[in-house]
Amino acid sequence: MMYCPNLTTSPTIPSYLPFCHHTHFLPSHFRSSDKNPNLVSCFRAKPRISHSLRCFASSSMETTPTQSSETKPFSVLFVCLGNICRSPAAEGVFRDIVKKRGLDSKFIIDSAGTIDYHEGNMADPRMRSAAKRRGIELTSLSRPIKASDFREFDLILAMDDQNKEDILKAYNVWKNRGNFPPDADKKVKLMCSYCKKHNDKFVPDPYYGGAQGFEKVLDLLEDACESLLDSIPVES
Repeated sequence: MMYCPNLTTSPTIPSYLPFCHHTHFLPSHFRSSDKNPNLVSCFRAKPRISHSLRCFASSSMETTPTQSSETKPFSVLFVCLGNICRSPAAEGVFRDIVKKRGLDSKFIIDSAGTIDYHEGNMADPRMRSAAKRRGIELTSLSRPIKASDFREFDLILAMDDQNKEDILKAYNVWKNRGNFPPDADKKVKLMCSYCKKHNDKFVPDPYYGGAQGFEKVLDLLEDACESLLDSIPVES
């Protein structure tokens, strides 16, 4: 089992969210998975505050063959807290726009969360319903971000500042253990930095709000995803 250093910080809940995604008590010690001895918690858990970002050791650190730069699709990973509202919606919106432009083969698109509490779950039904009304199907299953994402994706888009901070915390733990590209942390950007029609700085978490919050999220994501695609040079 790979050693995880004792960090003094851990992923925290954004200030605008008093509680988040069924937070629950966790023991204040590093825990390893009985089912997967290679899966080790990277952050000291804090009750009612955060969940662990996972370290993927030997399996995630293996080097896999990659396509040449001439044929490799451009890859984008969308990340939020639990990967059940904002990031799966971003994945679905971007897939829809890419498909409409006939660029499916040019992209690899995925989403993840900074916690693993909802791992294996579909997107929140309210988010799926809101997206479906716009003709967008959300089919992805929640998963936590992992070390290999920094190698496999060209761009990692965080929904808010706290997501970005937690992603970079994970990177700082993993960077000395994996064969990462130079400045892999520079791949991490904020989703709303691509917005042209909205001045919002982050995509708000709609989890504890009403229907209007989910519509707001989709408005921001459609704006950002359109200009995101415009900013990526791909041959049609």
